[in-house]
Amino acid sequence: MSAVEQQQAEPSPSSNSSSSFEVVEADTANKYEAVVPHWFYCKVIDSRERWIPFSRQDSAKLEEAHNSRKDDEQLVVPTEGGRYDVHLKKRLRCAMYWEEEVSEVRRCTWFYKGDKDNKYIPYSESFSEELEETYMIAITLDEWKKKLESPTREIIILHNPKLMVHYHPVTTSDDWGSTPTEQGRPRTVKRGAENISADIPDGEPLQIDHLVFVVHGIGPACDIRFRSIVQCVNDFRNVSLSMLQAHFKKAQEQQQIGRVEFLPVNWHSPLHSTGVDVDLERITLPSINRLRHFINDTILDVFFYNSSTYCQTIVDTVASEMNRLYRLFLQRNPDFKGGASIAGHSLGSLILFDLLTNQKESSEDEDSNKEGSQMGAFEQGDIGGVKEILKKLELSEYYGVFEKERMDTQALALCTEKDLKDMGIPLGPRMKILHYVRTKEETQDAQQQAHVPAGNDDESEDAPKPESGSSPQLGSSSSSMNDGGKRQYLDVGLGQVSANYPQLIYKPNIFFAFGSPIGMFLTVRGVKRIDPNYSLPTCKGFFNIFHPFDPVAYRIEPMIVPDLEFEPMLLPHHKGRKRMHLELREGLTRMGMDLKNNLLGSLRIAWQSFTRSPMLAVEAAATQNEAEASLEKQTVHSAVKPEEPAAPEKEDTAPIHVGMLNGGHRIDYVLQEKPIESFNEYLFALQGHLCYWESEDTVLLILKEIYQIQGITLDQPLQ
Repeated sequence: MSAVEQQQAEPSPSSNSSSSFEVVEADTANKYEAVVPHWFYCKVIDSRERWIPFSRQDSAKLEEAHNSRKDDEQLVVPTEGGRYDVHLKKRLRCAMYWEEEVSEVRRCTWFYKGDKDNKYIPYSESFSEELEETYMIAITLDEWKKKLESPTREIIILHNPKLMVHYHPVTTSDDWGSTPTEQGRPRTVKRGAENISADIPDGEPLQIDHLVFVVHGIGPACDIRFRSIVQCVNDFRNVSLSMLQAHFKKAQEQQQIGRVEFLPVNWHSPLHSTGVDVDLERITLPSINRLRHFINDTILDVFFYNSSTYCQTIVDTVASEMNRLYRLFLQRNPDFKGGASIAGHSLGSLILFDLLTNQKESSEDEDSNKEGSQMGAFEQGDIGGVKEILKKLELSEYYGVFEKERMDTQALALCTEKDLKDMGIPLGPRMKILHYVRTKEETQDAQQQAHVPAGNDDESEDAPKPESGSSPQLGSSSSSMNDGGKRQYLDVGLGQVSANYPQLIYKPNIFFAFGSPIGMFLTVRGVKRIDPNYSLPTCKGFFNIFHPFDPVAYRIEPMIVPDLEFEPMLLPHHKGRKRMHLELREGLTRMGMDLKNNLLGSLRIAWQSFTRSPMLAVEAAATQNEAEASLEKQTVHSAVKPEEPAAPEKEDTAPIHVGMLNGGHRIDYVLQEKPIESFNEYLFALQGHLCYWESEDTVLLILKEIYQIQGITLDQPLQ
C-alpha cells in the first residue's frame, strides 16, 4: 500500500473527529422518511390527458382500502360524494349517475413535468417503486448521481434531494445499436404530491341535506365554452360548496347542515339517438355545413319539442331519467331523509313546467291506481294477448321479438321506451305500442274514478269535458280549477303539445327556472293570464331567475298581475349590497332629477315674472314677496323630490301579491349585471343566457330557499 493510500485509509485523529461530527450531522440530515402517496385519476381535457388529484378525503379512503384489503378483487370505493366508484383492483373510476368514459386511477408518489405545459405527470406505480427504492439507498448512504432508465427508455438522474431531472430518450447510433443518453432539455422530477403545487381539495361534507335535479336546454353544449351538462353542473356544485362555507359557516360548525347534491339530467342524447339526425342529414343542404349542423343540433330542439312525436320522447326521457336518478340516489344513500327539487335552464325549464302542470296531486293514490289500472287493463297476462295487441296495431311482424323475450301483457304494461328500444323495436312501432298501453291505462283510470264497470264505454264518453272555446287562462275552470277536490291536470287546454305526461315518483319542493322562456311559450299558446289562485299540483315553490340581458328569458309575474307595473326582485350580490356601478348609476339618476327639478322651478318663476303686466310699486312688492315664497316652496319641494326615485325600493319592500304559484311570494328575480356587461347589452346577450352555471348569486338564492325549508338562515342577511 502506498503512502497516499495509507494516509487515505488511516485518517489523522483531527480529521477523524471532524468526520465523526459530519456523520452524526449526515445521519440527522439524511434520515429517510417514506413518501406519502396520493391518488390521481386521468381525464382527457381539450384532447390532452390531465392527471387530477382526488380530494384528501377520498385519497385517504382509497389508501386505507388499498392497505387493508389488497387481495379483494371486487373492492369498490365510492368517491366524490358517491358520484363515482373506484374499482381498486382494476384501477378504474366509473361514473354512477350518467354516462362517461372510464378513467384510469393511479397511486402516485413520483412526478415529472410535462412537455407542453407546467402540469406534472405521475410515473407508473411500478417505476415509482423503483425510484423510491433508489432514493432511499441514495439518501441513506449519501450516494447520489444515481441514474435510472424508465420503461420508455428515458433517463432519470438523482443529483441530490433537491435536484432530480428527467431526460428525453435521445438516442445515438453506433455499430452495436442505439443507446439512450441524457441529452436534450431536462424536465423536473418531484417526489410526493405536496411538492408539485397541485390544487388538492379537502373533500365534500358526507351529509346530504337536499337533492336537486338539473335539466339542460337546447343542444349538447350548455355554456360559452361548449361544455356538457355534466361539466356545468360540476361547476354549479363547486360554487354551492364555496357559498355554504361563506354564508352558512355557523350552521356548518354546529353540524346542522351538510351540502346540497346537484345531479344533471340529459335528454338531448336520447332524443338524437332515435335516428332523426340521419333523416335530417339526408335533407340538409351541403353549403355552410357547420352552421347547418349547429342549427340541426341545437335550434331544432325547440321544434322537436313542439312535435307531438318527439315531445313525447323528450318528456318521457326527462321524467324517466329523474325517476331513475332518484331511485339510484336513494339506493346509494339509504340514510338520506331530505327533500328533492328541480331546476331547468332555457328549454329545460319549459319541459319541467309542462311536466309539473300535468302532475296529479296525490302521488301515493295515483301510483296505486296506476298499478291497478295496469293489472286491470292487461289482466289476461298471456303471450296470446300480446299477439292480439300487435295484430290490432298492424305490427304482427314484431311478434317473434316479444315471444323470444317471453313478454306477456302484464310485462308489456310495465315496459318503457328504453326497454322496447333495447329489444330492437324501431321508433314508430315503439310510439304506437306505448300510446296503446297508455290509452288503456287512462281508460281504466277514468272508469275507476267514475265508478263505471269495465267495458261500459258509453257512459265514460258522456263524461264532462273542458270547453275548447273557453277563455285561455292558466288555472281557470277550463283547465285546472278544483272539481270535487280533484284537480284536472293540464294538457292541450293550455296549448301544450298533445302528449301523455308521465308522473314523477316524488314531489319536488321547489322549481327553479334559469333564463326561462316559459312566459313567452304560454303567451304563444294563447294563455293571456295565470289565475292568482293557481299553483303547481305537486310543487309549491317556483322561482324564475334571469339575467337582465338574457334574450331568451321572460317574466312570469305580469301574467298573474297584468294591471300592476312593478320591477322584478333584484338578487343581492353574494358579498352584500349592490354592485358599485349600479349604485353609481342610481346616484347619478338621483342627482340628474334634482338638477332638473331645480332648473324647471327657476325657469317657471322667471317666465311668470316676464309674462305679468306692469303694476304699482306696492303691488310689485307684494308680487315679489309671493314670488320669493313660491321660490322657497319650490326649493323645499325640489329638496324632497330627489327621494322619489327610491319609491321602487319601497315598492319592493311593500307586499306585492303575485298569486300562489310560489306560495304567495315573489317569483321573478333578476341578477345584477357585471360592470363590463353594462357597456354594451347586445355584446353580452349570449353570455347573459349562459352565465347561470357559475353565478354565485343564483346558487346562493337556491341554497337560501332550500335551507329555509329546514329553518336555517344565512349567517348575515344580504341587502
